[in-house]
Amino acid sequence: MRFRDYVRDRLWFYCIAALSFGLILLFLSAYRVSSQLAAFITGIFFIFILSEELLGFMRKRKFYSDLLHKLDGMDQKYLIHEMITKPDFLEGKITYEAMYEAYKSMCENVAEYKRSSADFREFIELWVHEVKLPVASLQLMAHNHSDKLGEKFLEQLRRIDGYTDQVLYYARSENAEKDYIIKEVSIKRIVANTALKKREDIQIADASIETEGLDVNVMTDGKWLEFMLGQFIANSLKYVVEGRDTVMRITAEEFPDRVLLHFRDNGIGIPEKDLPRVFDKSFTGENGRLYAKSTGMGLYIVKSLCERLGHSVSVTSEQGSFTEFTIAFAKNDFYKM
Repeated sequence: MRFRDYVRDRLWFYCIAALSFGLILLFLSAYRVSSQLAAFITGIFFIFILSEELLGFMRKRKFYSDLLHKLDGMDQKYLIHEMITKPDFLEGKITYEAMYEAYKSMCENVAEYKRSSADFREFIELWVHEVKLPVASLQLMAHNHSDKLGEKFLEQLRRIDGYTDQVLYYARSENAEKDYIIKEVSIKRIVANTALKKREDIQIADASIETEGLDVNVMTDGKWLEFMLGQFIANSLKYVVEGRDTVMRITAEEFPDRVLLHFRDNGIGIPEKDLPRVFDKSFTGENGRLYAKSTGMGLYIVKSLCERLGHSVSVTSEQGSFTEFTIAFAKNDFYKM
């Protein structure tokens, strides 16, 4: 806070003080008070005004400068109330109390929002688990009567099952730390489990999976990694090139500080302009609009889960040729891809 700004803000006070002092001088003149006494009174008055303003400015500058300095250096500015001391002048006390009430109200609203969000998440998880039961029953019935229902019916059931999985994993991704277990897992086993779950989709698409160098262990949550690989496979089977054998290649590379898991397909690829946004929420891109109906959520969930687990994911692609996703598993907490 600058002194000139303080003076400018106090102009109304100085105008009133000048008017009042003018009236005092007028009365002194009317009672024929000597000029020496009038000068003495004038000096005392100005000393009083100057002292009062300087002291008031110093008290307020200390509080407001400290407030602005700390506020400027904070990321979570709503915590400013915890960082300053209560001032000893009335305006500052009112400001301090107002910030306290605002902070208290904000905490109450956040707590209420968290409770509401947690309740909604629990409901979604319960609903997904409940809806999976009839879906599984329908799949079993469809398998038993596949000659009547046909593969198209089974395909739609698998899509419903996949979308319910997306809902469940999306709900959990916001609080993944409460649901995952980080431990050493075998990439080879994870890939085998994922391929087994997706075997019918792979067979219907007449696709194949090639693997290399998967005898590597990484620190992650196996369930989450299976879901991520499942999303890669689902995308590859969506965007295939007519007349070309669909081949998905999964390889792993081990380095001193990291392990890279590569998933590469030979599908239609991703346009270069869409690459920076493929992990954005609800982004479907050109392929999602032209070739298949897409929610744009699968890769977004993959990105969110990787961030929660401490991994990183990237994508490279050449339109009409290939798409390759790479998940990096750090061997220490300080590695970033």
